[in-house]
Amino acid sequence: MTHAPAWQDPEHLRFMLEKCETWAVVGLGGDPSRTAYGVARFLQQHGKRVVPIHPEANHVLGEDGYASLAEVPFPVDCVDVFRRSERAGEFADQAVAIGARAVWFQLGVVDHDAFARTTAAGVPMVMDTCPVIEWPRYG
Repeated sequence: MTHAPAWQDPEHLRFMLEKCETWAVVGLGGDPSRTAYGVARFLQQHGKRVVPIHPEANHVLGEDGYASLAEVPFPVDCVDVFRRSERAGEFADQAVAIGARAVWFQLGVVDHDAFARTTAAGVPMVMDTCPVIEWPRYG
């Protein structure tokens, strides 16, 4: 039996999908052809509140957007990051700074240093997977 890597801990996946209700989606803009849009819509369809985090602070999927995580005026449970690996770590750090309960790096997004910092701060984190993929097992 193969074991999942530390950054795909089944308990962390279960926690995020079952217990995290408000998801800040970094990179969620108004383009329905983008992956972030489809995943955010999936999360909404499964009862989650999505909060667009985008430099243009769009109104997306019926929710007001914010230019940065620091601008969100209410608690965020999970920060879901759709950014290239070399830029993703800063959003993990911001997630910890705002008191998010979890961090999720999307499929193909990996930053081992950010994982070490985030989990050392006591915040569960997963990388290189997607809620749409994991939902059938843990949601």
